[in-house]
Amino acid sequence: MIEKDNPDISISRQCELLSVSRSTLYYKNVEKTNDDFEVMNLIDEIYTKCPFYGRRRITQHLVKICGVHINEKKVERLMKTMGIEAIYPRKNLSMPNLKHKKYPYLLSGIEILKANQVWSTDITYIRLRHGFIYLCAVIDWFSRYVLSWKLSNTMETSFCMDALNDAFSFGKPEIFNTDQGAQFTSNEFTGRLLSENIRISMDGKGRAFDNIFIERLWRSLKYENIYPSSYSTYSDTRIGISNYFNFFNHERLHQSLGYRTPSSLYFSNLEDRKECYDFSTGLKGMEQFRGAQSLG
Repeated sequence: MIEKDNPDISISRQCELLSVSRSTLYYKNVEKTNDDFEVMNLIDEIYTKCPFYGRRRITQHLVKICGVHINEKKVERLMKTMGIEAIYPRKNLSMPNLKHKKYPYLLSGIEILKANQVWSTDITYIRLRHGFIYLCAVIDWFSRYVLSWKLSNTMETSFCMDALNDAFSFGKPEIFNTDQGAQFTSNEFTGRLLSENIRISMDGKGRAFDNIFIERLWRSLKYENIYPSSYSTYSDTRIGISNYFNFFNHERLHQSLGYRTPSSLYFSNLEDRKECYDFSTGLKGMEQFRGAQSLG
């Protein structure tokens, strides 16, 4: 769909109109062996179920339960590629840049009372049948509403910035929480937040549960969509995740929300409800999801 030689519309503008990250334009399957893919997929399943497992426990699980002959060094290398780490303090596999400023965690003991009070973001590994990609999403803590998301074949800052800028179409939060990964501590990312007068909060090192709501989102997405669907291509994955997030936001009843949907709680909590529906994916997203069902 992208016309690289279009004289009137730049590639950047075409990607913006299609809501895709520029990095995906150059997507190629990652050069890894089938054995590596299979092990990474097993690691992903183990980690999603037990995020408190580090390389030692994951190695033992692979060897004793899955029957995989592998050592801790290789497991650590694959976990680093996947961008995951155990929730207890240990070597930080999200590879922070030591020159980047870290911010304190601001959410301890804070009661979340309204939409757009706290947003957070994270990156997760998404497996394909013969490769993998990364997903970045921005979520509202109060309602669990997924405000925006982007896919990329690399963990560069650009696709995280794209997700952040898309989320700003809903307004802006008082506090924005991330982990200490290099993408979120970069001057580009933190500078964008500071320019909007948003307070920055960062998880403690190795403490994934500081960002618990988006960790729960990843778990729901993988068990309810990624694992059962077993996507083959980037385009299939993008369509599948789009449909799932529309379902998650507008159809899925959340026990923790009193069996309400995130969209009903998010939009009913805003003072200017009509304005948000005019420029958001709220009702439009719902219509698109129903259309996808009818065509499927």
